[in-house]
Amino acid sequence: MEDQHHHSVSPHDMEELWEQDLLQRYPTEGTKARSEYRNYDSPARDTVRAFYQQNHTHQTYDFVLQKEAEFLGFNRREMSLWDAVDYLNTLVDDSDPDIDLDQTQHLLQTAEAIRADGHPDWFILTGFLHDLGKVLCLFGEPQWAVVGDTFPVGCAYSDKIVYPEFFRANPDFSDERYNTTYGIYEPNCGLRNVHLSWGHDEYLYHIMKNYLPEPALYMIRYHSFYAQHREEAYDHLLDAHDREHFKWVRAFNPYDLYSKSPSPPDVNALRPYYEDLAAKFLPDTLRF
Repeated sequence: MEDQHHHSVSPHDMEELWEQDLLQRYPTEGTKARSEYRNYDSPARDTVRAFYQQNHTHQTYDFVLQKEAEFLGFNRREMSLWDAVDYLNTLVDDSDPDIDLDQTQHLLQTAEAIRADGHPDWFILTGFLHDLGKVLCLFGEPQWAVVGDTFPVGCAYSDKIVYPEFFRANPDFSDERYNTTYGIYEPNCGLRNVHLSWGHDEYLYHIMKNYLPEPALYMIRYHSFYAQHREEAYDHLLDAHDREHFKWVRAFNPYDLYSKSPSPPDVNALRPYYEDLAAKFLPDTLRF
């Protein structure tokens, strides 16, 4: 049964709480004081715990295969990039007590921070795209199958994953096919052969995989894989290609977590630039 406190939280609020939890786990030495990232009360922490209790209980190997089969046919909607961003904005609810930034503004803040640092155009576009997979919430998916840290399934769950104690309720935890270090995988088999928990990262990767350079695809697919890009808990599954490309995941992460500012970007002024940028890489419509 779902935790009642967790159940009452909107998708946008849940996302804010998850990001606050990340900022507490991985504070930056940047311009904001660490204390500013820790100023949320214990009910918020309780809600994040309840979220991960659901996530860790239900993200089994079989569940991930089921979701891949269900969603990777891309037969739900066809939208232009900007239509998809506008659609994602419907996740924001009027009761949100935090800074009133919709999804477009978060995506633009991330992308504009990347642009300000002089990175290549594909990197800027990736900043703008990286959370589009959260449209899964609008297709009726529970939040624990859309956001949150990601991790491999089909092998032992690392104790470096947030709230590892909740995996004890997961059927795979006691399934000898899946609960060893390598599980169904081979040593250093490469992440392209590994199934990660289901969520917005994996979904968007499959939407974009024919259109963007490989470093961009690594950023999209693994930006929530904190157990690896911060804790290096799954080095035994990575191959040399993964190790080379994870530098891009690490380069991207600070822009996602630490680029938020209370000054909203001017969406109308920036839109032509991002439409032109998207047109360089993406088709006119995308299938979701």
